[in-house]
Amino acid sequence: MVDTSFPFYILRCSAFCVYTNILTSCHQKLLNGQSYRNAVINTLLATLYEKSNETEEHSNRMEKHCHSIGRALRLSSKEMAELSLLALLHDIGKVGVHLDILQKPGPLTTKEWEEMKRHPEIGSRIAQATPELSVVADLILAHHERWDGTGYPRGLKGEEIPLACRILAVTDAYDAMTNDRAYRAAKSHEETISELLGNAGTQFDPQITALFINILHVEHETDPYMGLEDIQEVRRDR
Repeated sequence: MVDTSFPFYILRCSAFCVYTNILTSCHQKLLNGQSYRNAVINTLLATLYEKSNETEEHSNRMEKHCHSIGRALRLSSKEMAELSLLALLHDIGKVGVHLDILQKPGPLTTKEWEEMKRHPEIGSRIAQATPELSVVADLILAHHERWDGTGYPRGLKGEEIPLACRILAVTDAYDAMTNDRAYRAAKSHEETISELLGNAGTQFDPQITALFINILHVEHETDPYMGLEDIQEVRRDR
């Protein structure tokens, strides 16, 4: 039988009030933390968009494509959240690159290219210095690694490269090629698919490339499914 005597009832009510206040406080801290992280992200992106040729539309397309692959791979909610952050912030290190290099309409010199290649390390340090973004610091550092080990800055190879970075690599290349840049016009969807195929197994993870092309087929209804054998055949013919 429940004790409903006055002192015990007061004690139970007080404990319930404390518990409710704790839950409310934790919920508010969570909301405040999310708001703070969003503010940090928006500030960083605004700086990037102002300084470079990157745009909000590019970031949104990147996130959409990465999520399409992530869903197909049945990534966890945590992995999908990290993929979103990487899609939005992978090039944030460009805020530390000289403006003339970022906005140069022609090819970069060797010296300029060496400075441009510093942006993954700069971006990683920015993320490490921001507790809310530190989870993607290593991913930002590795987002220019290549499947064959010839990327930068660490020369990671194959599955040494984080999965999120392998997903980003093929989606970033697709978006870059299918949209106008200061130094060149956009390629057609078909031309871009051919480029992706030609670089599967060297620049890109061949399995992720095959999966992405299949997703694009569903979205565009233009290209047939390309499996690993198809990619290997195309590469032999090139």
